[in-house]
Amino acid sequence: MNKRLPSSFHTICTKFLWLKLVSGILFFSINAVGQNVTNENYQITQVDIEPYFQVIKRTGKVNFRHIVNLSFKTAGFLTTLNVDEGDTFNEKDLLAALDTSELAADINAAYARLLQAKRNVKRIKVMLAKKLSSQQDLDDALTAVDTTRSAYKVKLYNLEKAQVFAPFSGIVIQRNTDLGELQSPGQTALQIAKLDHNLVVSVALTSEEIGFVRLNQKVKVHIARFGIIEGVISKIPAISNRQSHLFTIEVLLPETSFTRPLIVGQIARIMINAKSHDFVYRLPIEALNSVNEKGQALVALYKNNTPVQRAFPVYKIDNDFLYLHAEQGELPLQVITQGWNKLPLISTEK
Repeated sequence: MNKRLPSSFHTICTKFLWLKLVSGILFFSINAVGQNVTNENYQITQVDIEPYFQVIKRTGKVNFRHIVNLSFKTAGFLTTLNVDEGDTFNEKDLLAALDTSELAADINAAYARLLQAKRNVKRIKVMLAKKLSSQQDLDDALTAVDTTRSAYKVKLYNLEKAQVFAPFSGIVIQRNTDLGELQSPGQTALQIAKLDHNLVVSVALTSEEIGFVRLNQKVKVHIARFGIIEGVISKIPAISNRQSHLFTIEVLLPETSFTRPLIVGQIARIMINAKSHDFVYRLPIEALNSVNEKGQALVALYKNNTPVQRAFPVYKIDNDFLYLHAEQGELPLQVITQGWNKLPLISTEK
């Protein structure tokens, strides 16, 4: 026969169950919050070995790679000038010319002397046949023909060089003369440059950086108002500058619609992504604990569920990253990148 329990007992049991439930929830909540705090106190990052990449940034000016100075071979007054600074031209266009009146007269005189020398040879041959001359006279006459012919060719060449024709299609950079001026041999009259594949940015690299670049290596070039374009390294010097001890390389710009003389002289910033044969661990700079007396970097690692501190030889350091020496095939590192200063670290040797 079942007896009904008093209502007060039910009340006590109900309160006990509620108390157990509430205490269980509270205990679970406290443990959960503690776990989150522990995770937020430090951060572990896996760092794999990788080839060392160096970003080289430099600023230079856009300029012509090759510039040609045009001049006249002979003296004379400038009578023709078909171009001015900034003008473009096509290959074989007549750019400038001298007054050729004097040169033409010299050519006529040289030609007359050549004809006379040839007639003299014929006359001596006739006389030699009649034994009225000697072989020596004939030899001298033949030599005179050769001499006057050479002089005549020189006069023709000088007449040709009294005109300046464009050796290629390009643009006039500088004009150093004007109509009516007397030109001296070798004096630069016009300075010109090609338009096709002739724009470069020259920048200087250190002796350490020069080992990271190679010919035909692609380079990012930023020019104001035109954005980023891709160039290639077209020149690497064999020796450094004697005064600065820097190596000046040239980055050739591509032939596009805007790489025209309009950008010559503008500032350009280049960025070279250089890859080394060395392997490193690349850590955020925040992971650096300190540096020991040997110059090694002290880094906090998480090994076997224990935070430890280990010394590494430093490969390089910059504003963002710490690079540690590594060998190909080494295992990844579990690095404590944040919160290591709040942990009891056990020091270990490398």
